[in-house]
Amino acid sequence: SSIVTFPPPHNAEQVMVQAKTWILKQHFEGFPKDTDFELKLEQLSEPRDGEVLLEAVFLSVDPYMRPFSRVRMQAGDVMIGTQVAKVIQSNNPSFPVGCHVVSRCGWRTHTVSAESDITNILDDWPQDVSLSHALGAIGMPGLTALYGLEEVCAIKPGETLLVNAAAGAVGSVAGQIAKLKGCKVVGSAGSDDKVAYLKELGFDQAFNYKTVPSLEEALKNASPEGYDCYFENVGGPFSSVAILQMKVFGRIAVCGGISLYNDTTPQTGPYPHLQMIFKQLKMEGFLVGRWEHKNDESLKRMLTWMQEGNLKCKEHVTVGFENMPAAFMGMLRGENIGKAIVKV
Repeated sequence: SSIVTFPPPHNAEQVMVQAKTWILKQHFEGFPKDTDFELKLEQLSEPRDGEVLLEAVFLSVDPYMRPFSRVRMQAGDVMIGTQVAKVIQSNNPSFPVGCHVVSRCGWRTHTVSAESDITNILDDWPQDVSLSHALGAIGMPGLTALYGLEEVCAIKPGETLLVNAAAGAVGSVAGQIAKLKGCKVVGSAGSDDKVAYLKELGFDQAFNYKTVPSLEEALKNASPEGYDCYFENVGGPFSSVAILQMKVFGRIAVCGGISLYNDTTPQTGPYPHLQMIFKQLKMEGFLVGRWEHKNDESLKRMLTWMQEGNLKCKEHVTVGFENMPAAFMGMLRGENIGKAIVKV
């Protein structure tokens, strides 16, 4: 008897995928709380021409999500954010099945994405380096540190840099890059463990701002002659004290203001304008996207530093997509040393 074979049904392997997503239920008032988030399921359609279906591997939680949620999101939107994802279905030859990408699709386990929303991870990404670093030192936070120093501060060998929130994802990289460039680096952080970590990274001076009797004295002791550059991640009272310690023609790169993000009433001065005039200081806010055209070359440089052992990158990993809000709130409380990551 003859055997009859039937062709497999069209796209048999393409099963409808359900995505888990974290929604911002309502805008944060003060410090975020569990009830501000809601876990939802979403049915995804098939990827169309040029699209890919992504599965999250690592997700990022970053301080910017707190202020940006207010200006970039409406209640009911999926929380903003970046992830490293694996392509599990593809209708785009540039992104074959099995490759990994960085995607700005927010807090979701699966996403149908167009080419404009994703970037390939560097071609020659080394086997022994976790892909999670594409969300940290070899990603947006690392680039933020690099551009803040090179483009905004135009830091030079022999200068003295002050970094606050120095044990975080951006601060820890900024300090190490400044050391690579032959600078003296002073870091401030919020726990003794973090201070010990900064010393391990080669910071010349580091202190716990929560336990020093006087911030002014701590800054003076760390660098009696003052500071050429200041990498600002915190804002608020710290900033008011630090600006007074700048040298003439000092440069301040304003990257973040985490001490202000959860305020319900805005903080007020002191106002440093006279000092800024007398010392002719330059203070510039920046967003990392301004130098996007340099990203490829910059990421390669930083990956080389990492492989040479000149850039050390600690990660604070939370396991489980269901723990995204907890990881986010923990990061805002300063529970992480290095980059806060969620592993699905």
